[in-house]
Amino acid sequence: MGTVALNVNGGIVQATVDAVASVWALRWWILLTGLLLWVVSIWCKGRLAERASGQRMAVELIPSRRFDPSAEEIFRYGTLLSRVAVAGPWWTPRRAKAVRIRMRADGTRPLSYRVEGPARAVHLLRTTPYGQVRCEKTAPIIRDKQRTFTVRAQFALHGGAGDRLREVPLEPDPLQPLVDAVADLRAELGDLAEVCLDLQPAPRWQLKMRRWQVVEAARQAERREARRATRWMYQGAREVEDSVAYQLTRLLMPGEAGRGSYSPRRMLMPPAPRRVDRERVLGKLTEDAHLVRVQLMVRCSSNTDGRAERRMRQIHAALDVFAARTRFAWMGRLWGPIRIGPDRPPWRAVFDHRWRTGQMRAPRSNWVHVEEVAGLLKPPTVHCRLPLMPRDVPSFRLQSPELLLQGWHCGADGRWRLLATREEETLFEVAIGKAGGGKTERALCQAVGLAHAGHGLLYMDPHGDSWKRAAPFLAHDAIMERIARIDLAVTSRQARLGCWNPLGMDCGQRAHEVVAAVVDAFASALGWSDVTAPRAITIATKAVQALVAVNAAACRSRMAGCQATLFHVRPLLTDPVFREAVLGVLDDEQVAWWRTSFLAFPADALPTVINPLDRLAANPVTRAMLGSPVGAYDIRTAMDRRMVVWICPAGNGPTDRLLVALLVRDLLRAGLSRRDVDEQQRVPFRAYLDELISLDGAADTSIAEILEQLRKFRVRVHGMTQLLQRLSGAVRGSLLQNSSTLFTTTGSLEAIRFITNEWGDQVDPAEVAELERYHHYASLTVSGHRVGPLYLRGPELHEVFGRLARPRDVGALNQAADNMAGARPVGELINVASHQQEKVLEFLTRSAHEATARPTDSSSVPDSAGPSPDAAANTARRYQ
Repeated sequence: MGTVALNVNGGIVQATVDAVASVWALRWWILLTGLLLWVVSIWCKGRLAERASGQRMAVELIPSRRFDPSAEEIFRYGTLLSRVAVAGPWWTPRRAKAVRIRMRADGTRPLSYRVEGPARAVHLLRTTPYGQVRCEKTAPIIRDKQRTFTVRAQFALHGGAGDRLREVPLEPDPLQPLVDAVADLRAELGDLAEVCLDLQPAPRWQLKMRRWQVVEAARQAERREARRATRWMYQGAREVEDSVAYQLTRLLMPGEAGRGSYSPRRMLMPPAPRRVDRERVLGKLTEDAHLVRVQLMVRCSSNTDGRAERRMRQIHAALDVFAARTRFAWMGRLWGPIRIGPDRPPWRAVFDHRWRTGQMRAPRSNWVHVEEVAGLLKPPTVHCRLPLMPRDVPSFRLQSPELLLQGWHCGADGRWRLLATREEETLFEVAIGKAGGGKTERALCQAVGLAHAGHGLLYMDPHGDSWKRAAPFLAHDAIMERIARIDLAVTSRQARLGCWNPLGMDCGQRAHEVVAAVVDAFASALGWSDVTAPRAITIATKAVQALVAVNAAACRSRMAGCQATLFHVRPLLTDPVFREAVLGVLDDEQVAWWRTSFLAFPADALPTVINPLDRLAANPVTRAMLGSPVGAYDIRTAMDRRMVVWICPAGNGPTDRLLVALLVRDLLRAGLSRRDVDEQQRVPFRAYLDELISLDGAADTSIAEILEQLRKFRVRVHGMTQLLQRLSGAVRGSLLQNSSTLFTTTGSLEAIRFITNEWGDQVDPAEVAELERYHHYASLTVSGHRVGPLYLRGPELHEVFGRLARPRDVGALNQAADNMAGARPVGELINVASHQQEKVLEFLTRSAHEATARPTDSSSVPDSAGPSPDAAANTARRYQ
């Protein structure tokens, strides 16, 4: 049996030796076959990875202005992205199972945020836990123009395998350093910066291998530490034995030297390696839940030498916000001027391939938990200060009709840019702040810019200083042909003054609109209502209606110079002879009212209507302006012909407020009358109301209606005031509700809060209260979106339009503006107003005789009367 066993064992050994010899003889063929299979497998994986990379899609996350996610929402989105990464086909190689977050800035947008992943994960990619983020599908491939200079970099985690990145708070936004790093990109120079963060769930077998490597490395470190301690122990014993003290002890006390505490011959126990604390060593690798591998790549480009390198250094510095015991470090080697890394061949081709396809070959140290990179798993939030891009707000260009000047803004690169909004989008503006803060100067800059761009406008300034300030910049021939000025602050009878008949019918006005405008103006200025003064409203309405009928008859008779004015309301109510003459042109219904209802009113009902008119007549300036039958002032014509109209009331007294109420109400009437013009044919017209407190006291209802109704008729209003709280509730509410631009300079905290409250908590009122002169905060409307609040420096006329100033031509401008307004000496206008009642009465008497001699059907008065040929010719000459 033993012999047989030996023979069997010998045969097995011999067979093994023969097999080994055969394999050895075919070793080269086996190696070639294995190498071929390895190459084929690599090729197949590459082809499959390329195919999977070609089946990707991208979405862009667009956050709202109030986007403020919680840590839980960010964590949920991180886990969602982990699921997206493995949502591809089953045959997808590991390298292609990744999801990419691409943050991109090119000088036109602060920082766009895209997520790219497998096309099969479309239902996951278009779902986010962020309620204030809009998810839009976009092209998976971004086609950029080729830049001259490009810098590439890849970052790896540098530190202990189990160490975590810094826990960055969400306020301020963790993306703020990155946004600041790319804030001064310039699109015209071809600047581009992109940061790509690839995420991939941790493979279990790689995680187990990594854990074993980390634990084994820790054990080896403890063993080395133990050996080093042992060496130091024995070295210390030898040093003691060689010491003089030890040798003297042996000589003096031979028996004690071997037993003493200094004896090196005693038994030494080397320290044992400490037990490795697995959880402490593994750190974040202990838990495999929500553990991902990351690949962080950055690419910067520019057409200007050196800008891409500087941008890369800024982005690298921005990533330091995540640095703790581990940090993002640049992968590569730097030996003096020689740099080896992704930006140099042959590694550049590998980098570009992964950049283009989204495939992942992360370093083995790039393991993080979702919470560590939470700051990169969301778009910029409300706590991020985004820079203002040129595409966000356009720059102002002189004589550009589609732009409206706003102010100077300092960009991230330190350059000042004069901002503008689109004229068609800037409907209403409100500006508040203390006196001298720059409200009026900014409004004058806008007005001058609009005038040079060919737009029409009305500037109403109760103080009158604005005309002197703007006149040198308006003294151009093209503007002189269409500018008119009515300055009510004249003091001499020789001074020239424009005139206006609010009851005039010589320009084709509608009778009912004229009546409503005049009566509503009186009611607004005097506080009349159907409850407080019903009789006054009724009497005023009937009186104005009768005088408008007289004016319509005069215009039909081509005798516009015989029209009645507001000052003829008194004789109509108190003079029976004049009243009977007026009744001759009225219809039967009106005549019946005057002969029955009017006579039933007590005598004390008339002073309520007459007294305000007497105050107007007592002032020589207002009597001169309103006492002429035909006036050059026609705000509707000014609107349609793009005129520049400057009105300077004399003050803020009761008489001035009544006149302002008439002017503002007439503006409302003229705007509403544009309903007869096609919407596309309506010419834009802007009204600047300076010192709105003064105007609001006289015409609060009219101003509120202008703000609420005239937008459709392309009439825009700019209101300026020191204290918004002093405006009536209706005007204040309409301003804040409909304003396209909110603007505040320095002032009291109470006044400023009315504007800053509209901005939420974005601007501290205390900060606004400390602004320097001509500096302000403003929110603008551009492309239908609110921009700001922005910190701006107010423009100044000499700074923006300095080269257009013509101070020597101011005299010619004043002459042209007065001529366009039909200005005549005040004394002459007063003389006309004094004799106008006689002319009206003469016309009515002649009309009555003609009606008796040749009966006509005058039972009805047309709603509007066209202008007489003489009046039409005069109007044409004035506005030609």
